Amino acid sequence: MRECADPPELWINSGTATIYRDARDRPMTEEGGEFGSGFSVEVAKAWEKAFFAFDLPRTRQIVLRIAIALGPGGGVMTPYKNLVRFGIGGRQGPGDQRFSWIHIDDLCGIVDYARRNKELSGAFNASAPQQVTNAELMRELRRAYGRGFGLPAPAWMLELGAAVIRTETELILKSRWVAPERLLRKGYEFRYPELREALADIAKRRV
Repeated sequence: MRECADPPELWINSGTATIYRDARDRPMTEEGGEFGSGFSVEVAKAWEKAFFAFDLPRTRQIVLRIAIALGPGGGVMTPYKNLVRFGIGGRQGPGDQRFSWIHIDDLCGIVDYARRNKELSGAFNASAPQQVTNAELMRELRRAYGRGFGLPAPAWMLELGAAVIRTETELILKSRWVAPERLLRKGYEFRYPELREALADIAKRRV
């Protein structure tokens, strides 16, 4: 890109909100957040270190620390919908771990906002303003898909299942409490700031 005669004006790189520590005391912001430790966090930090390791004087650089994206047609919504439909859509683990999320339309909207506002650069938390607990997430999922009850899954059961399929329980049990402080300060208006309306839209747009 340094050698380009006409380099792009903007480079947006995907980051992840999992870069922050397990947070149960306060939300993690771009300026006041604390990075965590562990494999996924180290990968996230390495991504950003590599991205900002060089200077591109004619190209703005932005990293989006993306929370769990929700949208119709697949992704994380598929297992969540299945849990609810089969009656096991209760809280997972203690249920008090925070769940930071973003509607796919807002993720696209943030990319466009960054393109149009040429003063923006650096790291941004791509996460909805409302962060809920796991118990609240599962309750809203049951509401959106018309299920009044869901059996809970204790932590030991999740650990056992994760061992069987050779994965980690971090996606479920880690408390991701991430706030989009910079985006709000810079004037971005979320189309789906609250989980209930986001899930209602996704449930309506089944594909």
